[in-house]
Amino acid sequence: MALTKSDIVNELASIGKGTIFSRRQSTDLVESLLEIIKQTLESGEDVLISGFGKFCVREKKKRPGSNPQIGEK
Repeated sequence: MALTKSDIVNELASIGKGTIFSRRQSTDLVESLLEIIKQTLESGEDVLISGFGKFCVREKKKRPGSNPQIGEK
């Protein structure tokens, strides 16, 4: 099962029966966090969240694409 932004927002809003964060505050918090991660990665830095994981941008080699309907590359 995939965890979506909406799932995270709902979990934050339900902590403490909604008394800590409203749904709007939860949405703003998640959006702000993801924007910080995105901007950090765009600047070329890695993002390490202790106990969770590391985000980094990697260059990938180009690979040939093709149109499966006509077989053209």
